[in-house]
Amino acid sequence: MVKKNLSALKRVRQADKRALRNRAWKSRIKTIVKKVDTAVGTKDAETAQDALKEAIRVISKASSKGIIHRNTASRKISRLMKKVTAAFRSEAA
Repeated sequence: MVKKNLSALKRVRQADKRALRNRAWKSRIKTIVKKVDTAVGTKDAETAQDALKEAIRVISKASSKGIIHRNTASRKISRLMKKVTAAFRSEAA
């Protein structure tokens, strides 16, 4: 009969729980980025701005929780901002 190491079993449970939480956050990030892309594609400036604001909030929060690296978060936000401003620059001018 083999004795199980209780702390190792607990660590496995914790790792599974964290992996599930991280996957949910990453999925949330992907969804909101797609929302920004579709808003830019439909040329709807107001929806794009709202989606961008929401995306920045979600990405920043994921970064602060340690789900994604802060540089990755900055890169994602920067690319989204660039995409939105490029799409609607001609309308503003």
